[in-house]
Amino acid sequence: MNTRFFSLISLAAVVLLVVSPPLLADAPDPQIRVSGQAEVSIAPDMALLQLTVMREADTARLALDANSSAMAEVLKAMRAGGVAERDLQTSNFSIQPRYFYPKPRSEKPPELAGYIVRNSLTVTVRDLKALGSLLDKSVSLGVNEGGNVSFTNDDPSAAVATARAGAVKDAMAKARTLADAAGVVLGDVREISEQTHMPQPRHYRSGKMMMSEAADAVPMMAGENSYQVLVHMSFSIDQ
Repeated sequence: MNTRFFSLISLAAVVLLVVSPPLLADAPDPQIRVSGQAEVSIAPDMALLQLTVMREADTARLALDANSSAMAEVLKAMRAGGVAERDLQTSNFSIQPRYFYPKPRSEKPPELAGYIVRNSLTVTVRDLKALGSLLDKSVSLGVNEGGNVSFTNDDPSAAVATARAGAVKDAMAKARTLADAAGVVLGDVREISEQTHMPQPRHYRSGKMMMSEAADAVPMMAGENSYQVLVHMSFSIDQ
């Protein structure tokens, strides 16, 4: 009986010795966790122009022919204005019937009244000085919907890199301030993560474009795009 009792005690001691070191090793080390952010603003160097030609006719064939003719002239004008083929992209195309609906409570079914054809074009304009004249010319040639313009940057990597370095610098300065205030020594970086916020497209205008709104050159103001970087860092504390 005593032999069995001492055997159980010995086994428990062995288990305690085996289990205790990992449990102690799992204890979290003291750390300082901070966040830093920085923002860099640069002027856009390109614009995305959304243009739509809408035509309506009694038949789908007539509506399509009228639409295709107008869009062909718009494409011709874009090329003549210096826009490369790679910067011209059809973004949407649709043929839809249009119905006439009788008065409420009428038992008559809807009647087919015609067809509507829409052809949308996305134009990447790399010469911002030509943007206003291209928009004006497209309206004169038959664009009657869309006209949304968003300004962006072809390669914002340099601005993002500058913001990233600034965010890390900001985080490290905060960590040093906290360590000094707490009377401890700031150790090595244990972990770092990043969140980059790209600027949202800012539309110059939207909605239907009436032919009478055309001017010699539509005025455009590009402004600036802001690129923000947020970093999260953790540091060890040297004892």
